[in-house]
Amino acid sequence: MTKMQKSVCVYCGSRDGSKPAYAQAAADVGDMLAHNHWRLVYGAGDVGLMGRVARATQDAGGTTFGVIPTHLLDWEVGKRDLDTFIITETMHERKKVMLMNADAVVILPGGAGSLDELFEALTWRQLGLHSKPIFALNTNGFWTPLLGLIDHFITEGFADASLRGFVQVADDVPALTSGLRAALS
Repeated sequence: MTKMQKSVCVYCGSRDGSKPAYAQAAADVGDMLAHNHWRLVYGAGDVGLMGRVARATQDAGGTTFGVIPTHLLDWEVGKRDLDTFIITETMHERKKVMLMNADAVVILPGGAGSLDELFEALTWRQLGLHSKPIFALNTNGFWTPLLGLIDHFITEGFADASLRGFVQVADDVPALTSGLRAALS
């Protein structure tokens, strides 16, 4: 019997951001996923960090699984050359399909959409709807303010202290790789 391939859901920006380190991290994550034989699950866009992580995964011989809602096909330039390309009707459906088809979650730098995806996965984890590990790739300290906000939720009594433990922080791709290996073994 063959072992099922593990899948990693990557949330990230549909833009490159202001620092070259973000684009490099996305490419490095895609390459790392392929070299570890982990399938990339992501938002199926071919722009910004999304496009970079997907192209790097493909260039390294990895497997890709993309999910995009109809209304973003043009805006995010739906990447139709993926191994699996799913079109949904709504954003909520997209997030559900992505998370259901992943064994772990990684968030790279991004904007409001990436935060929406992260917080839905984090809330579902807090509510016990899944137990998948969630990693924040903290390239150049990008997620440090958000981590402080999560700590603030806890300090102010709006979340249990366990919430902070649901987000594992990796400062670079080698640390992320180690964390994923431990979580997915």
